[in-house]
Amino acid sequence: MPLLQFHVLEGRSDQEIAALLDATHRVVLDVFHVPLRDRYQIVHEHKPSRVRFEDTGLGIKRSDKFVLVQITTQRHPIEQKTAFYDKLCAELERSCGIKPTDVMVSIVENTVADWSFGLGRAQFLTGELHGAMEDATSAPRGSKQPAELAGASPGRPT
Repeated sequence: MPLLQFHVLEGRSDQEIAALLDATHRVVLDVFHVPLRDRYQIVHEHKPSRVRFEDTGLGIKRSDKFVLVQITTQRHPIEQKTAFYDKLCAELERSCGIKPTDVMVSIVENTVADWSFGLGRAQFLTGELHGAMEDATSAPRGSKQPAELAGASPGRPT
């Protein structure tokens, strides 16, 4: 369940924003294998005078179509992350006309204990959501949950 935040310069149309969000979600579905309705996207529009999008000395030319995508998600293998970077650039160029030089991605990792989808509960910990990519101890995917979480039931805090 990644949370995606998009930082763009103000001035894009609603249709351009929708295309950006839809294209990115297609890549998230393809690479991270999340459920179709696992979609949390926030767009932040900035005045040009309020941001600086440079190139970290790499010689990358930026335009006013620059987009910074910050993803908060559970741990993913490096191969999956690099596939995401590549496929996102290709899809944004194909669907939105955004050049790969205008796409920057930052991934921030967390654990299942860092998510509550409402009702004051951590649904991965209570068992209301299944298929978590890792447990609250940051163990790799496929590892078993800690004993204190294994007996958790929906609605009962852990």
